[in-house]
Amino acid sequence: MSASDPLSDPLARERAHLAASRAALRAMREDVEALDIKDVTANWVNSLVLGRQIEERIKALADLADTPLFFGRLDYLRTAQEGQRFYIGRRHVHDADGEPMVIDWRAPVSQPFYRASRKDPQDVGLRRRFGYTGGELTAYEDEHLSDPGEEERTSRLLQAEIERPRVGPMRDIVATIQPEQDEIVRSGLSGTVCVQGGPGTGKTAVGLHRVAYLLYAHRERLARTGTLVIGPNRSFLHYIEQVLPALGELEVQQATVDDLVAHVEVRGTDAAATAVVKGDARMAEVLRRAVRSHVSMPKEPLMVVRGSRRWRVPAYELEEMVRELLDRDIRYGAAREALPQRIAHAVLVRMEEAGEAPDDRVQNAVARNTAVKAVVNACWPAVDPAKLVLRLLSDADFLAEQADGLLDEEEQKLLLWEKPARGVRSARWSAADAVLIDEAKDLVERTQSLGHVVLDEAQDLSPMQYRAVGRRCTTGSATVLGDLAQGTTPWATESWAQALAHLGKPEAVVEELTAGFRVPREVIAYASRLLPHMSPGLAPVESVRENPGSLDVRRTEPGALDAEVVAACREALEHEGSIGLIAADARIAPLAEALAAAGLASLSPGEETTAASRLTLVPASLAKGLEYDYVVLDEPAAVVDGEPDERTGLRRLYVALTRAVSGLTVVHAAELPEQLGGV
Repeated sequence: MSASDPLSDPLARERAHLAASRAALRAMREDVEALDIKDVTANWVNSLVLGRQIEERIKALADLADTPLFFGRLDYLRTAQEGQRFYIGRRHVHDADGEPMVIDWRAPVSQPFYRASRKDPQDVGLRRRFGYTGGELTAYEDEHLSDPGEEERTSRLLQAEIERPRVGPMRDIVATIQPEQDEIVRSGLSGTVCVQGGPGTGKTAVGLHRVAYLLYAHRERLARTGTLVIGPNRSFLHYIEQVLPALGELEVQQATVDDLVAHVEVRGTDAAATAVVKGDARMAEVLRRAVRSHVSMPKEPLMVVRGSRRWRVPAYELEEMVRELLDRDIRYGAAREALPQRIAHAVLVRMEEAGEAPDDRVQNAVARNTAVKAVVNACWPAVDPAKLVLRLLSDADFLAEQADGLLDEEEQKLLLWEKPARGVRSARWSAADAVLIDEAKDLVERTQSLGHVVLDEAQDLSPMQYRAVGRRCTTGSATVLGDLAQGTTPWATESWAQALAHLGKPEAVVEELTAGFRVPREVIAYASRLLPHMSPGLAPVESVRENPGSLDVRRTEPGALDAEVVAACREALEHEGSIGLIAADARIAPLAEALAAAGLASLSPGEETTAASRLTLVPASLAKGLEYDYVVLDEPAAVVDGEPDERTGLRRLYVALTRAVSGLTVVHAAELPEQLGGV
């Protein structure tokens, strides 16, 4: 090949492979679009199902212009993988002959891209990373892992990708997954994993990529059982919703805990002390007692009339059946369905003893007999979960009976409504009430379990909320993500051991991510001053990113606070990327007015940022889990004072301080919380 040939340039060759890969992906999509299913489906139902599967496949094969098809390359030694070369990307792409042009990052052959090192090259001779600008391949960087003479060095392209400014929702980190993150991502489906990670350690991304990996490795099983991502609020779910589709996964459901337990309309709120009691794990036993309190023992014998014959079942035998079902401790509804069959069986035994030969149809007919139904309704009446909880919160005597030895008098008083509701529809249910109803519903009828559940920002859940999530994965596994230092609810968990026990996964493995890749070292060090005062014993995040000048703390006069905050936002907007103005909830309205008066348009959390609109006004209560290139934090003391207690306030402030990826400006008129100390 002549030197003038453009393909003699390595970068040109890589661009040519990218163009060929895109053409191959288009061909794969066109092949699916051209499928004719008219002659291969037996009926219209099969046709609809197959048609839907084809539509999903077409969507999964979409070529996103700003999402590179591959981001790395592995050249194996000739002694391994036959010296083959593999391009590592977000999805598999093959040519017309079926030969792979891009290997899915989740495939086993791709694993060394994330884990190979000079100490352990894993048969890789060369690892190449690619750099992109606007979807165009513009650079590459090589590591000769099997060359003992080459020094270990930090990848410039890897660092640039981690630090790349962001506008819009969260993106995948598939090109930058670190070895310790990859171990969690590729952990098996059968086990539950809990990831403790401080700000910027990538725990959310790790959880989402684990879902993508599990769907790749166990697609058929999870297609049957389902997967679910649970986030703290709608703004957060909107922020992360594009990560999995970018990896070709379109079938994962997303919800909040409130969505899971939406059996009633939530129109009320609880005082913090009341919410703590309602969220306490002891409420599960109170509800269990309340459900079982409906069962009563039969006092009279049963007489079943069939034709000219009468069959008598004495009261003591009926009582034995009821007690046996109670002792088995099965779901209330399942026991209620089993009782008439038990009674019918007893009648059939008497028929057989009398010389008759009844079959299953006779047993079912006896189970539906009016007299049998009357006994069942009297001994084991139907229970409506919402009505049960309504009674507990309205009837002091009923609550006292069920909570005896579990809740003290003061706790019972906190639970009781001042003005009892007339009915389920008129009640002003709170979010905690809905969780109680979900628990009662599960006591009556088993909740359907999914194959895998991801629970993010898990540290903020109450024990009863953990139980609600755990019911959705009793036969499956979970990925639990959180940071104990960011627990900002009065009922926030104190330890992962407690949380996992409430979730029903006490055997889960707890992994800790301590290396920070997103928040600059200067910023995380400043925020970590709060840790000894709110989460003693928790290790601070060690950021790998040095960004001198990333922290700016400004003192101003009280009357000039709004103007100084607006000025800081203008300065931040001079930089590339997204900007978040975070403030105590009570300060949001005046700041919105100040921004509008200054001609600065602002978005609300959950609204997608664009190149033309990059400033988001964020209440501190909604900041958790969100990231911005630059953050302006308004009045830290107001963030702390906006919470019911100092510990929760400091944790809320810790969250607000750690949302910045490139720079943080703190503007304050009041004294800073003493726990922050001097700058």
